[in-house]
Amino acid sequence: MKRPWKLRKKVRPEQEDGRVRVDERTKKLARRLETGEIAVIDHADIDRVAAESLVSCRPAAVLNAAKSTTGRYPNLGPRILLDAGIPLIDDLGPDIMTLQEGDRVRLDGDSVYAGDKLIAQGQVQTLETNEQAMNDAREGMSAQIEAFAANTMEYLSRERDLLLNSVGIPEVKTEFNDHHVLVVVRGYHYKEDLNLLKTYIRDYRPVLVGVDGGADAILEAGFTPAMIIGDMDSVSDKALTCGAEIVVHAYRDGRAPGLDRVENIGVEHVIFPATGTSEDAAMLLADAKGASLIVTLGTHTTLTEFLDKGRAGMASTFFTRLVVGPKLVDAKGVSRIYRTRISSWQLFMLSAAGLLAIILALAVTPAGQAFFSIILVHFWDIVDIVRGWLGLAPGVPTT
Repeated sequence: MKRPWKLRKKVRPEQEDGRVRVDERTKKLARRLETGEIAVIDHADIDRVAAESLVSCRPAAVLNAAKSTTGRYPNLGPRILLDAGIPLIDDLGPDIMTLQEGDRVRLDGDSVYAGDKLIAQGQVQTLETNEQAMNDAREGMSAQIEAFAANTMEYLSRERDLLLNSVGIPEVKTEFNDHHVLVVVRGYHYKEDLNLLKTYIRDYRPVLVGVDGGADAILEAGFTPAMIIGDMDSVSDKALTCGAEIVVHAYRDGRAPGLDRVENIGVEHVIFPATGTSEDAAMLLADAKGASLIVTLGTHTTLTEFLDKGRAGMASTFFTRLVVGPKLVDAKGVSRIYRTRISSWQLFMLSAAGLLAIILALAVTPAGQAFFSIILVHFWDIVDIVRGWLGLAPGVPTT
């Protein structure tokens, strides 16, 4: 199976020239990045989702102020960019972030110029350098496991009441009690899994909850979310005004990054302060409100995916899944192991079986018997008519 991100073969930014788009938040940049432009980011350990969002825009190159692989864990993002043929210059430092949106720059090897002025120098990433970085990161995984265990205990200590007693769950209008709930995150393989769940959505009519950009994924699939929850940094205005209930995910100290945006748009909303990720908040909310089944799509389940979220988000996702427990069903990976396979021969046999059933049903009724009698009496007349349509000579019965 070919990787969808394999677009071009060029991987070295030699004498590349283009206009830049600049943003410290990669997913915000991807929303406005256009084909052929140069992405300027400050993203340590580029994760898979961020890389795929960049690849879908087909930039001329990616310039990273930070190290695309720090060695903390074997992240998949840089390899995805390189496999797509997108040049990646790493560790350019803070000076690269001084570029203004729309500036034109020239890439020459590991150097970035604005006109004749050298802006920054970094390290050109190749498949070889990436492989070495990944090997080094794998050797340091034990430290990450230890950090994960420590963070898990810290998270449980902070959020014991929320996790075990649902203290702090906001009052919402959306009805969850005894309903299936589908929580959609715009994560790994979300498009394939969502496409395969369309029949389930139509048959069971689950409550559709979009986590940030997951709301747009629901709309793109032809459905409407009942609720949108998140910090509102990757969801479109169209989704926010589609009629869904809006739940702004806030930090425990009261800060809510998405609050200004929803207030400026003028949509009604509630605030949900909780440590952890927005997908965790969505699952906890659905569970506390009595959902009978929670289906997650595009969420994080593997160790690498937990690490992609950073240490702060690892323990919350892990522990939330333990709390939700038997209600939880994960749609991730369904698209890899299941494909509808109906051959033309099977369709023909199904049609033939249906036609035969109709003929047999008619044969046992008086009207059907009369119909077949007429057909038999005028059989050769019908043959002659058909041959005439085909431009053939009239047929002759052989009796």
